[in-house]
Amino acid sequence: MEITGKIIEVLPLKNGTSSKGEWQSQQYVLETIEQYPHKFLFEVFGADKISSFAIQIGEQVTISYNTDARLYKDSWYGSNHAWKVVRSSSAAPTSPSTQENSETTPY
Repeated sequence: MEITGKIIEVLPLKNGTSSKGEWQSQQYVLETIEQYPHKFLFEVFGADKISSFAIQIGEQVTISYNTDARLYKDSWYGSNHAWKVVRSSSAAPTSPSTQENSETTPY
């Protein structure tokens, strides 16, 4: 699944140790860009992914994620795990003086 929006919050890094070794996890809040925006909480698991994605507040991104639910002590818990992050590309604005020069220069 995919969702696009702006990162509005980066939550504190969580880490710990399990039987498989040390782990890190970080959660983020994305706000969709719609007439009625929705907030979406997702998680990135693993120090390598956290550092390679390097998600920052204010970035507009498209997140590819898997969703999961699990039962623990008679209660259900859900999670959204991001596995791909693509930053939205935006063209640099051209100043009016640059446009004029490019039109008058014969090369």
